[in-house]
Amino acid sequence: MSPAIYPWQQAVWRHLLSYIELQRIPQALLVTGLSGIGKRHLAVAYGRALMCQAPLNDYAACGSCQSCKLFEAQTHPDFLLVEPDEPGKAIGIDKIRQLIVKLALKPQFDRYRVVIISPADGLNNASANAFLKCLEEPTARTCLILLTEKPSRLPATIRSRCQVVACDAPERDIAVHWLKQQGAGENSDVLLGLSQGAPLLAREYARQNFITVRQDYFDAWLQVAEGKKNLLALAEQWQKPAALELNVLLTWMLGWVADLIKFAAQIESDQLRNSDLKKPLQALAKRLELKRLYPFYDSLLIARSQLSTPINKQLLLEQILISWSQLNNR
Repeated sequence: MSPAIYPWQQAVWRHLLSYIELQRIPQALLVTGLSGIGKRHLAVAYGRALMCQAPLNDYAACGSCQSCKLFEAQTHPDFLLVEPDEPGKAIGIDKIRQLIVKLALKPQFDRYRVVIISPADGLNNASANAFLKCLEEPTARTCLILLTEKPSRLPATIRSRCQVVACDAPERDIAVHWLKQQGAGENSDVLLGLSQGAPLLAREYARQNFITVRQDYFDAWLQVAEGKKNLLALAEQWQKPAALELNVLLTWMLGWVADLIKFAAQIESDQLRNSDLKKPLQALAKRLELKRLYPFYDSLLIARSQLSTPINKQLLLEQILISWSQLNNR
């Protein structure tokens, strides 16, 4: 077992190393999976193995050759990372044009050149069309690795030219055990529920004390249900620069409503995403109509999908809170 690879990635890692063993390196890989399960970590490890001048017996990178040292110093000329200037922004066509110019030259070392596009779904229409040139006219000893949690957003012309490597979320026991090793303690199971099974995201939540933060937001959400909170003031508060990312908040709301539906439908409580909030959620579920929860859940999904558009986020929050208040007052 390679110590650099997470426990839940060992099977995928062996699959990637088999490409090197068989000397059948795909020109382009599309690595898919949830955010927070280690796609980029895996891609970088594979890229290092391809560039290493003295690979180990299992074809992993040695860590001590000139290529590995250059990579550690972040100065390897044959490793290229293409990503947005800011998180959530698109990868513009200028970045792809620069990449095409670099790929027109041969790799400087006698091993592979590695290009990582992260996230690949960040390519806009223009940059995606330009990137097709890289796939249609491959250069020697170059491996393109595209990372995405939303492969459906990529054009079919790009997806069809890539070898897909799916990174699944780990089994819960494996993830919980790993999180406890990382110091998450007894909160590991709850953190994993918040991160939808993504261990790295759960670890980051632990570091940011997200359980306490979530409790504060949940208490305010309950106060809205009880008619004890000014909706407009709360929406404004939740939109301040120091507030939680709206995508995270909407994901939490989706989890709360999903658990309410489970309670209302009398589904086993061990399937809850918010097991530590069982009592208040159970009390809420007793006075809400199940059939009214479904359209509200759908509205939250739609709201989350609109975050990447130029939408008025405060107005969006106000509409959600008003709908939630009305749902509880009927």
